[in-house]
Amino acid sequence: MYQRILVPIDGSPTSTRGLEEAIRLAKLTGATLRLLHVLDELVFATGFETGATYTHDVLPRIKKVGESILMDGKARAVAAGVTVDTLQVECFATRTSEIVIAQAQTWKADLIVLGTHGRRGIGRLLMGSDAEQIVRGATVPVLLVRAEEVGADFDARFSARRRHYLYRILERRAPPALDRGRVWWVAQPLDVDVMHAAAQALVGQHDFTTFRSSQCQAKSPVKTLDRLDVSREGDEVVVRATARSFLHNQVRSMVGTLKKVGDGSWPVAAAGDALAARDRARSGPVAPPDGLYLVAVDY
Repeated sequence: MYQRILVPIDGSPTSTRGLEEAIRLAKLTGATLRLLHVLDELVFATGFETGATYTHDVLPRIKKVGESILMDGKARAVAAGVTVDTLQVECFATRTSEIVIAQAQTWKADLIVLGTHGRRGIGRLLMGSDAEQIVRGATVPVLLVRAEEVGADFDARFSARRRHYLYRILERRAPPALDRGRVWWVAQPLDVDVMHAAAQALVGQHDFTTFRSSQCQAKSPVKTLDRLDVSREGDEVVVRATARSFLHNQVRSMVGTLKKVGDGSWPVAAAGDALAARDRARSGPVAPPDGLYLVAVDY
């Protein structure tokens, strides 16, 4: 029986399907998962204009996106009751496939599970094109989760079944240095448990007019929010939101409201009361865009 399953992920729909299959196997066998994200810095360096600005600015941002992908993947596994850890590796002159094979050997994995296609070009975050090399070179079994063919009417936006967003709040007295522009810095303490409790009033199908931008072009303010979780990870408060679609500024408006609850300015019932009011003036401040990440889209 498999006890250690290595799962390379890149945030693409196919990668997510591979992760879901790995979680299913882990639940059946009691296995531990290791989620692996590989950063190919050469791809990103050649995908943008050359210059030190991109080396020092773009790559750190890409690393943070990778961390968000791993955090979301880990959350999926934990929610399913599966033991999981994560690892992000930078790839310089080595092929992605060689990194995956080496990690499988180092970690003593007895199975690799991966999707057969990932993102390509500038948008590629991990792998997909290296699946054949992994199958050929791995010393352990490799389970490929194949991508489905889509019809000519497929649309990357309108065919989406779910979108997964992550929002990062850095809660500490010292301002961010490396994460400047990538998190919402909040100096005062936040009560995560109270924030999470308040967030549950927003889950489900509701009229989200309160959390809708005046510039929103959606035909209806009614949306179904599948998930709105608040948790602490070190000195960060992380908000995860899942729905088929969102209104303009909906996630940031909800985060701003939850922040007011977390710092004690508003009672826990304020989020639900604001939702019921269907009045934009009842929302908390719109959280800054810095901490918002789209980490996955399900099709």
